[in-house]
Amino acid sequence: MTITQLEYLVAVDTHRSFAKAAKHCYVTQPTLSMQIKKVEEELKVLLFDRSKKPVVTTEMGIQVINQARIVLQEAGRIPEIIQGQRDEIKGELHIGIIPTLSPYLLPLFITKFVEKYPEVTLVVEEILTTEIIKKLKDDRLDVGILVTPLSEKSIVEFPMFYEKFFVYMSTKHPLFIKEQINLQELDMNELWLLKEGHCFRSQTLNICGEKRMGNTSLKFESGSLETLKRIVEKQFGYTFLPELATIDMEEPKMKYLRPFQKPEPMREVSLITHRSFIKKRLINLLFNEIKANIPAHLLDKDRGKIMNI
Repeated sequence: MTITQLEYLVAVDTHRSFAKAAKHCYVTQPTLSMQIKKVEEELKVLLFDRSKKPVVTTEMGIQVINQARIVLQEAGRIPEIIQGQRDEIKGELHIGIIPTLSPYLLPLFITKFVEKYPEVTLVVEEILTTEIIKKLKDDRLDVGILVTPLSEKSIVEFPMFYEKFFVYMSTKHPLFIKEQINLQELDMNELWLLKEGHCFRSQTLNICGEKRMGNTSLKFESGSLETLKRIVEKQFGYTFLPELATIDMEEPKMKYLRPFQKPEPMREVSLITHRSFIKKRLINLLFNEIKANIPAHLLDKDRGKIMNI
């Protein structure tokens, strides 16, 4: 059994399709299918149920492929060892980042990182938390940048900084005249939310506690904080924003912004990896570069109350 054959097994298990797996591995489908058949014959077991669409990994196949992932991860450490001995900083790092962080966090560090480490290629993908976790487990990402804490035993979390939540409020709202917002005074029927799947949405609802939205004549959920901001500016109501979204905000927009009364709710932003992650050196460099370019006050864990997801 070869490393290449193990890569083919993992690709089929990940993509649930021989055609997609072959494309991912840059080989023809007959070549990939033949190599997988050889492994099945060697082991005398059926690893995939080809009669199902999408392809289903058999019970025995799941165990074999889990071990194949471990073998491939360990094999991937060999180039790291060589580069470490040569003091080389090079390679490709696949990063997943959630949408409520990427437009505000990436500009703070991405250019500096690329300039500092020109032989490192960053491949950045903006996706939701659940997909980041899945892709880390499937070895399709090296690292994720998202909000923690999570309840994932196979995921390792490295907290980096802490963002407060702010209220972004229409000038037509009766609480607009207040300098700080008391949560108990907010009407949940006037709250604009991100759609399901965003951790920022679940944290917003956790901040609201038992206060829940009732029946309203208009309900709209967006995948973009910028869209929600524009609705607040042009229409009515309010939404919540993370602190990075308020830094360097244009002066005319600042009038919509209100802090919460203490204790102010915060979210913990972390870099996460799979427990058996490789590319440790590149990931450590990324971690350090992000922390070095974050406003210093965001590193203080004690300036508010961390909200659960």
